[in-house]
Amino acid sequence: MTSPVYAEDNGRRGQPDPVDVHVGRRLRARRQALGMSQEMLARAVGVTFQQVQKYERGANRISASRLYDIALMLQVPINYFFDHMEDDGPRIAERLPGLGEPPPPALAAPSSPPTDEIDLLTAYRKLPEDIQRKSLTLLRSMANLRDKKGEPLPDD
Repeated sequence: MTSPVYAEDNGRRGQPDPVDVHVGRRLRARRQALGMSQEMLARAVGVTFQQVQKYERGANRISASRLYDIALMLQVPINYFFDHMEDDGPRIAERLPGLGEPPPPALAAPSSPPTDEIDLLTAYRKLPEDIQRKSLTLLRSMANLRDKKGEPLPDD
């Protein structure tokens, strides 16, 4: 079982971590919106209904794998549980110098692909497999096109 998340590790002696409380509130709101009981959710994700109660109060922290299972059951993306969360100030960043700085570009989260790339992939996936292979061959050869001097063609 997960132990309560109080005391020294969050600097709020005797209080649940605000992130765990927020996640628990979002869990309860979504479960209730679906008309699902604590017992139903508990059975579906393999815990007791008392454990679900503790999750919803923020008394026990939800592991990543359990949160993933809960998100599937509640039909929401993982980030749903963190939406609308207020920043309660620097957390770990204030205890470890340099941690609050933005990551170097190589470690930064990738941006979403442009719409035309998504459209291209969507169209590609609708093609029969043999046409997919031929299309990929064509695209690869087009990507390697060069002018008469051997220079790559411009990207316009």
